Amino acid sequence: MNDMMPHASVSQQLLHKYRLDIIGGKYPPGSQFPTVRALAYEESVNPNTMQKVLTLLEQDGLVISHGTKGRFVTEDTGVIAAIKLLLQTEYLRRAHEAALELGITKQQFMQFLEESEDNEA
Repeated sequence: MNDMMPHASVSQQLLHKYRLDIIGGKYPPGSQFPTVRALAYEESVNPNTMQKVLTLLEQDGLVISHGTKGRFVTEDTGVIAAIKLLLQTEYLRRAHEAALELGITKQQFMQFLEESEDNEA
């Protein structure tokens, strides 16, 4: 399901996916979030699993429940920015650990980043 988290549970992988979807703008601030049943159907998971994911998104502060009106993405861009920073830090830490395991030096890593940046331009 998620190449970045191969050993994570389904709910953790889905949490990661929806965090990325929110910080990436798929679900803009203030927009209504899909229902548990719609997401469960889309992801082919049990609604209880999806409920757990939505509860975790609420605990993050990314999604807010408005009772019978449904769930909405937070309008607090500070919360979204904080989760984005958390995910960026996590990705970079994993990349650093993998580089160390492969014997990649800081200089080699920086050279790779510079060359990648040049290729994107």
